Amino acid sequence: MKQIVSLNKNWAFLKNCAEVPAAIPADAPRVDVPHCWNALDGQDGGADYWRGPCCYLKTIERPAGKNVYIEVGAASSAAKIFVNGVEKASHKGGYSLFRANVTDALHDGENLIAICVDNTNRTDIYPQTADFTFYGGMYRDVNLIITEDSRFDLDYNGGSGLLVSAKVDGDDALVSFDAYITNPAAPQDVEFFVYDAAGDLIAGIVRPAAEQVHAEARIEDVHLWQGVQDPYLYRVEALLTVHNETLDYASASLGVRTYSVDPQKGFFLNGVLTPLRGVSRHQDRLGVGNALTKEQHEEDVKFIREVGANTVRLAHYQHSPYFYDACDRAGLVVWAEIPFISVMSQDPAAHENCRSQMTELIVQNYNHPSICFWGISNEITIGGQRAGLVENLKDLNTLAHEMDPTRLTTIAHVSMVPMENEMHHITDVLSYNHYFGWYGGELADNEVWLDKFHELHPDRPLGISEYGAEGIICYHSDTPRCKDYTEEYQAVYHEHLAKVIDERPWLWATHVWNMFDFGCDARDEGGVKGRNNKGLMTLDRKLRKDAFYLYKAYWSEEAFVHLCGRRYAQRVGEETTVKVYSNLSKVSLYVDSKLFSEQKGNRVFVFEHVPLHEGFTSVTAKAVACVDSMTLEKVAEPNPAYTYIDPDDDGSDEGAANWFNLDDYTDVTEIVVRDGYFSVKDKIGDIIANPEAGKAVAQVMNVATGMHVKPSMLGIMKDATLEGLSGMMAGRMTPEQAQRTMIQLNEVLNKIEK
Repeated sequence: MKQIVSLNKNWAFLKNCAEVPAAIPADAPRVDVPHCWNALDGQDGGADYWRGPCCYLKTIERPAGKNVYIEVGAASSAAKIFVNGVEKASHKGGYSLFRANVTDALHDGENLIAICVDNTNRTDIYPQTADFTFYGGMYRDVNLIITEDSRFDLDYNGGSGLLVSAKVDGDDALVSFDAYITNPAAPQDVEFFVYDAAGDLIAGIVRPAAEQVHAEARIEDVHLWQGVQDPYLYRVEALLTVHNETLDYASASLGVRTYSVDPQKGFFLNGVLTPLRGVSRHQDRLGVGNALTKEQHEEDVKFIREVGANTVRLAHYQHSPYFYDACDRAGLVVWAEIPFISVMSQDPAAHENCRSQMTELIVQNYNHPSICFWGISNEITIGGQRAGLVENLKDLNTLAHEMDPTRLTTIAHVSMVPMENEMHHITDVLSYNHYFGWYGGELADNEVWLDKFHELHPDRPLGISEYGAEGIICYHSDTPRCKDYTEEYQAVYHEHLAKVIDERPWLWATHVWNMFDFGCDARDEGGVKGRNNKGLMTLDRKLRKDAFYLYKAYWSEEAFVHLCGRRYAQRVGEETTVKVYSNLSKVSLYVDSKLFSEQKGNRVFVFEHVPLHEGFTSVTAKAVACVDSMTLEKVAEPNPAYTYIDPDDDGSDEGAANWFNLDDYTDVTEIVVRDGYFSVKDKIGDIIANPEAGKAVAQVMNVATGMHVKPSMLGIMKDATLEGLSGMMAGRMTPEQAQRTMIQLNEVLNKIEK
């Protein structure tokens, strides 16, 4: 019978270890896994978190059993497993499970296990460049698996050897089982069982063991998996048996559902129109990096359900199996994707890595009913639409459908991708990442763009895969505006977008960017280094921002009332404005225990001219049995800590290249490189390290893209050349105009000494 033994405890950890040691050094520090070596420096800013090779070392006794595997839940981003100095496995990709059969390398007595992990940037492994930290570490569970010679296949892309799916047939469901057996032998059998949520056996079938075993069973009067409304799960067990003995087992959750997407109506689950409204999620936490525990993954799902979301986009890579399990139980519809993101590598081996990561994503997660969409890429044209990109995307789309014909494929486009583009016709559905009202443009541009695309492509299901604004909870304003980083502007932004989305149920799915703040060591936004602050909650999961409650008002059925602006605790003047979010229809506001006003409304309630008394004023909102209170202090002068002072702000209008004029360079016709001076052929990281050069690049990008770009924002692309990012201008100008702008920018940089 299979045994699974945890190896999480007491690993020796050697940083910057390029060679596998012959023995564990006596003074080696000890760590438990999950472990991440960038838990601190990957979140402190500077784009300088340590990337390199490390070794995890441990000794074990040879276990009793015929076959021994080492299973690693994830190691970022390349890893090798050694046993007694012999390499037994090599893996490329930092987000999926992999195993090594180490049986023949073990001997009696003590054995040295070395798992060498390296998060150095490589041209053949994705992600290459992106707006998040590529944490290093062995950051999920590590197990020892002991099996018989005959067993469910553990050697194919980290799978369990069992695939389960179901097809609705009237009131019933036909369940398909596919088991893959290593070394089958007569008279072995594979027995499949289906249990309902109460644990009662309701269906089963027995088949002779073979390398591939297919079977089907019927569930009568099937109970459907109806998302968050009723996430009903069956349980499937598969046993490999011989005579009166069980040799091995595998199991899976089974949620029976049908779904479809209508480009004019939206997403249907089991025939019920169910607009998907939710969030995106990264897997890291403050001071932890991506080494989350099972309990922390499950807590994240609870927060997502608390806000009322019914879908989650798991960006931008394969997440923990614990998280997918929790989504199954919570009824969240999942968009799962691979890290084919930002810029396509020109290394031919990189596409094979894409195929490998897509294969592992599907094989390892096929049995999760929560997953309805496989994502093939995200913002992959941010550096331009490189030669071969469309062919690679088509290949990934075909691969996903060949491996899993039961699910739909999707893609997330960067905002600059033109409305007419062949990439719109590759996947089954598509979405865009739009930030009108934050990086550039006006809030009203969102609905204008959406309606125009919908009119142009009435046959293409459209969603919003990312949208958001930074909200830093120490900044506040009575007159919030774009790029002030206040909690109030984030709320205003989302008030607009939530209404736009609510009025367009044909948007098949929308995902707020992001549920939680997350680490991006290259960022320096709003005075906060090393983080993207667009989350509805903080990176440490301790605080819900006001925008969290705005979505709760739209999505949640749990009655509540929330007073906005409680952190805007010190206010100037005789009166103030108080905003309340609630999913109830009537809110009463009390000031120092006296009724001030009552309003009937819908989700957002704004109370003007609320008096501020000398000293402290108590404000209470009541709606039916729900109550929320806060205390405001009347002060003589505004608290300067509430206002972000941008050190890069020179007082000029956004996007204005005020200190040089591109028209002065109309006679320049080619890109010239001058020794000792910057050019567009230099790496972005080197350019933005020089304040003058960084400002020149940012201002030209502002003009070219219509986005408010700061030098620090370009830090995520620090290893790319500026010339290589000319594709960011696609959709904003013609290729000829983009090339012309790059020539002019190069001439400007040619005047700035390195």
